[in-house]
Amino acid sequence: MAPPIDYEILRMIWWALLGVLLIGFTLTDGFDLGTATLLPFVAKDDVERRMVINSIGATWEGNQVWFILGGGAIFAAWPFVYAVSFSGFYLAMFLVLSALILRPVGFKYRSKKPDAAWRSRWDWALFVGGFVPALVFGVAVGNVLTGVPFRLDSDLRSFYDGTLLGLFHPFSLLAGLLSVAMIVLHGASWLSIKIERGPVHDRAARFGTIAAIASILLFAAGGLFIWKGGIGFRIEGLVDSFGPSNPRLTQTVAAPGAWLDNYGRYPWMILGPILGFLGPVLALMGIRSGKEVLAFGGSSLGAVGIISTVGLSMFPFILPSSIDPISSLTVWNSSSSHVTLFIMLLCTVIFLPFVLLYTAWVYKVLFGRITTKEVKTNPDFY
Repeated sequence: MAPPIDYEILRMIWWALLGVLLIGFTLTDGFDLGTATLLPFVAKDDVERRMVINSIGATWEGNQVWFILGGGAIFAAWPFVYAVSFSGFYLAMFLVLSALILRPVGFKYRSKKPDAAWRSRWDWALFVGGFVPALVFGVAVGNVLTGVPFRLDSDLRSFYDGTLLGLFHPFSLLAGLLSVAMIVLHGASWLSIKIERGPVHDRAARFGTIAAIASILLFAAGGLFIWKGGIGFRIEGLVDSFGPSNPRLTQTVAAPGAWLDNYGRYPWMILGPILGFLGPVLALMGIRSGKEVLAFGGSSLGAVGIISTVGLSMFPFILPSSIDPISSLTVWNSSSSHVTLFIMLLCTVIFLPFVLLYTAWVYKVLFGRITTKEVKTNPDFY
């Protein structure tokens, strides 16, 4: 018996859900990464650094649930994408995981000894655990936009022809810097509402101002690069949105500027870039006027807009190939079966609300600013 929802609609739902999970990861674990990146620069002594660390210390592990959900969603709904990306980007992902491993170790071991040099080294380890993933995630997105050097043979076996250093080309580095600026802005905005007003709060505001301006300029530069640099892919001929998951059946070509096509075809999609610019502007206004909620809301909107812009610009592509465009993976040619998508959707409808409710409850319970007094007296703090 066929599922009650059309195959085409299920594919669209899972494409949207993948975007939701990526945005959820950025909005939650994003400020953890941004805060860790700012740690050595906004805090000058041990008490200040403990304030920064404990602003995320109670929630960072839970926030990583979104990262796991995103990987699981790709595995379940887009097996071709999972196979190609996780094998092709293996070294880059190993670099990210190595950096992320520093976070739990840094949190747990930093305060085990009172030695200043010991604590400083772990503070820089936490910086690496925040900065490197933010940079590499952005570089990965830059490579997805320009196309990944993989191909599929007639048996749909994937072959990756790239190298780790090959991932770091001018556009991907631009995307990486934008990712860092976006994450740092989010981290600075988080600190503005989570840390007591004082030196750390003021330093975070200064770095947030720089990050907001950098986000606006780098986002504009990325759009200009795509417009003038001839980046994009296009499907030729009719698209079979109900067809089998076989990328070799889709006629895809590299087409300069094709990532801008959707904005003429679906004018409502311009909302993504608008939010991408508006968010950092609002965050900048909030930071400069001392309105912390506006700052955090703006940084969140900016992240939603920037990530949405990537997905909306590429639709229906998920992972285009730079060396063999016909091997490119799209929403229509690389999904799981009709039945699998429906079963996974039922699981998501049941369990995702629990994740959202639990996350909301945790933040409600832990609401409030971290103070110097708490850092000095609370035995449960790092």
